[in-house]
Amino acid sequence: MTRHRISLEEFHRMVEAGVFPEDLRLELVEGELVEMSPIGPKHAFVVRRLTALLAPLVQLGKALLSVQNPLVVGGSELYPDLVLLPPQGDSPHRHPLGQEVLLLVEVAEASLDYDLNVKTPLYAQAGVPEVWVVDLAHRRVHVFRNPRGGGYQERHTLEGGELEILGLKVPVREVLP
Repeated sequence: MTRHRISLEEFHRMVEAGVFPEDLRLELVEGELVEMSPIGPKHAFVVRRLTALLAPLVQLGKALLSVQNPLVVGGSELYPDLVLLPPQGDSPHRHPLGQEVLLLVEVAEASLDYDLNVKTPLYAQAGVPEVWVVDLAHRRVHVFRNPRGGGYQERHTLEGGELEILGLKVPVREVLP
């Protein structure tokens, strides 16, 4: 089998040319196209809940909230579930870059291994300072902080307690269904 890698620019040209059906959910991961899993009801519920829980940061002018939108990390274009950006960190001319992110959240229903072992290292390489991976199957949140050398120096798994970002405290039990 022969594989052909494509660049971020080629991917964008293909999208603009209408090569892919509009309802096809694709990510570009290090030159390869990866079809994303459909979003299940629990996954959607948690994304809505997190959107509501993080909304005070937007209302206070501390962050912008991006939900299931593209993020450029190196030569990849990924679609994390939630991203907090600095209030001045938005542009109509390009997608946000990993190093511009304040917080990134992935919700994992069927994608836990992919989120932890493929996407999280890419986020670390791109300099995303904090990543939360909400593990629906095991009812816990994996927290990654301090990216260095393609990995995170600080890793925690929470089944209770609180998550904190920009002074906002989010109880773990309120995140999980």
